[in-house]
Amino acid sequence: MRTLNRWIIAAAGVFMQVALGAVYAWSVFRAPLVKQFGWSISEVTLTFTISIFVLGIAAFFGGLWLNHKGPRVVAITGGILYGLGVFLASFSANKLWWLYLSYGLIGGVGLGLSYIVPVAVLVKWFPDRRGLITGIAVGGFGAGALLTAPVATRLIQSVGVLNTFAYLGIAYLIVTVVASLFMQNPPEGWRPEGWTPTASQTSQRAGGDYTLGQALKTWQWYALWLLLFLNTFAGISIISQEAPIFQELIGVSAITAASMVGIASIGNAFGRVFWAWVSDLLTRRATFFVMFGLQVLLFWFLPSVATVTVMTIVAFVVLMCYGGGFGTMPAFAADYFGSKNVGPIYGLMLTAWGCASIVGPGMIAYMRQTTGSYGGALHIIAGVMAISALVPILVSRPSGGVVDSGNQAKRRGPASAIRQH
Repeated sequence: MRTLNRWIIAAAGVFMQVALGAVYAWSVFRAPLVKQFGWSISEVTLTFTISIFVLGIAAFFGGLWLNHKGPRVVAITGGILYGLGVFLASFSANKLWWLYLSYGLIGGVGLGLSYIVPVAVLVKWFPDRRGLITGIAVGGFGAGALLTAPVATRLIQSVGVLNTFAYLGIAYLIVTVVASLFMQNPPEGWRPEGWTPTASQTSQRAGGDYTLGQALKTWQWYALWLLLFLNTFAGISIISQEAPIFQELIGVSAITAASMVGIASIGNAFGRVFWAWVSDLLTRRATFFVMFGLQVLLFWFLPSVATVTVMTIVAFVVLMCYGGGFGTMPAFAADYFGSKNVGPIYGLMLTAWGCASIVGPGMIAYMRQTTGSYGGALHIIAGVMAISALVPILVSRPSGGVVDSGNQAKRRGPASAIRQH
């Protein structure tokens, strides 16, 4: 197989993630579906929740599968399922269960299978820039809604919401499948010409490649899962209630709130690249500590913000931190457990995303309903972030050595026995 330039593979990965990230534009479908079919807002919103929850589960199986069949097969399968799921949603007229099955379940499986591929592939191609490259890749996911939302809005106005699903499903399928053709792992033992790890990089990285089973026997895997869950919990709580929060706290109109949401959402994409780049400089641990510390202040003072400008800036930075978790964690997992099996190892970590997508929005909605304001929920999140800041302080790379020899992988004790890959 001809080896492609790694930057071409990176560009293909970004295009794939942009198409997948279009799922974040779900809000533009909410009102048209409610208006046309009489479904409630919560019923329509459940479609998005199903999709993200299934994404987290499917990413794990995608990671396992790509270790056996290679990234291209997994990415193509995921792209087909994602495009097909969105396309089939066009037949959802008066059938809410069909919307859940098509866009939510089938589309969600496709999302998960495809999402993990560029992440797993690029950490192997860019050992010298792990944080930055995974940030760029998943930054495409964060930017997907920015590109898709205006296109989908115009299509809904011109051809209707169901036909929009059909057109977008075909477009997603084409983009993801074409991008999938560029997905390939580097040759065994490959590294960038002239590059050797710095002392700092070596001190932060495992000396060998863990299998999934070995990783799950370490407490560090669960600590990284918790880091991702806590960071996602905070950000997705805001994302789920952004417009209502803006309207309640500073009294803006629905149109102004929507504009603020659009501006703040740029932070989701920007933060994935920015914090991932910072993590290459400060270490992953320090980056998560800074993000949690920032969010303590942001969530605590958010209820007292009184102007549109300051509120938009605060929301922008919150979403930067939210995106930063997804940009930084793939490199974090590769640092601690090696890049060879990062697909299944990080894929299973993404279940934290699905769990947080249920807990966070549910908590903030319940608190708003019971207390009559968002202030209490925002202060609770600030407290959770304060406690969360202890996790990156305590976490450290696994100390044991590992040998990964295909299916005969087994543990070794002293670090001097680590086999170098």
